[in-house]
Amino acid sequence: MAKMAASMVESGEDAFRKIFKFYKRREPPPDLRDVTDFCCGVPGDKIFPAKLDPAAVSDEEAARVGLKPVRDWRAFGLQGYPGFIFISNPFLRGSHAFWIRQCLKTYPQKPNICNLDMHMCPADTQDIWGRSAHDLGSASSGKRRPKTLLEKLRWVTLGYHYNWDTKTYSANNHTVFPADLHSLSFQITAACGFPEFSSEAAILNYYRSDSSLGIHVDESELDHTRPLLSFSFGQSAIFLLGGTCRQDAPTAMFMHSGDVMVMSGQSRLLYHAVPRILPAPQERALENLGPASAQQDGGVLEPVSDEDWAVCCRYIQSSRVNVTVRQVLAPGRSLPETPPASLQRTAGGQVVGYHDGGKRKRSNSDSNTVET
Repeated sequence: MAKMAASMVESGEDAFRKIFKFYKRREPPPDLRDVTDFCCGVPGDKIFPAKLDPAAVSDEEAARVGLKPVRDWRAFGLQGYPGFIFISNPFLRGSHAFWIRQCLKTYPQKPNICNLDMHMCPADTQDIWGRSAHDLGSASSGKRRPKTLLEKLRWVTLGYHYNWDTKTYSANNHTVFPADLHSLSFQITAACGFPEFSSEAAILNYYRSDSSLGIHVDESELDHTRPLLSFSFGQSAIFLLGGTCRQDAPTAMFMHSGDVMVMSGQSRLLYHAVPRILPAPQERALENLGPASAQQDGGVLEPVSDEDWAVCCRYIQSSRVNVTVRQVLAPGRSLPETPPASLQRTAGGQVVGYHDGGKRKRSNSDSNTVET
């Protein structure tokens, strides 16, 4: 990557933008030989094993959320990126199905907020899965059909709902954070040395094959000492991790289904982006993501029906879901009480959506999605 960056970028140029455009281009397709693939699991001169704390999470606690024992996780760090941890698919076989189903069926439900709320009435976005499942789950007839609501979904926010216009959170604009997603995040962060992490907000981004995520820094949370978690499901992506300014050339890496990134310490406020979505490698193919035949007693994972999994499979054949979880509040600090001016509410006061200010847009032919 360093050789490529040196050949593409001159002193003083926006190195990040140059490399972003290189990996995003369609013709000719980019050379991917310099993209780091943690799936190979071989530490090199830039990759090294990351130190985790197996004692922080029992095997039973890990299994409850669909994770392998911590001692079996393959976790890596990157030279030059203190606080960055890449965990290569720590999920138990069969547990992907539950989390994919949650991202597609459960988390888009009201009172959570999604991009469709911007131009549709609440009644039409109340059951996105139900209005999409039949068309998505049925076999293709070979005829072009209208996109379902699920295929039009670009983002969903959970917990403290982010205001894209002001780049802030509001105490009044808050819904209960999903307990299962908090439990998963808590086990990951505890193993990475953050035993008191509190999941308070999340953004789910839904990527089609032509999607990309622009260059940005996650800085709106009040406590930057807490890590940012990123979960990837479905198709693969190229992730670029840069420095504190855009003149720093980024490192390119693959993110495959089940991979988890933890950005803490100095890496918490680095520029990053996703220029390209790619087909998943064979070892992460759909047949390896199907639901497990047995569920962990007392766990948060619930069985995924064949009908639900058929819909999920059809969706992730060409799409990727990314979940970023963050802690918003800092000790002794609180959010303002006044809700954002762009917040829309029903007559009964229910939150139904935001106006999208267009910041950090995901480049995509039919999307105005943003991610913080």
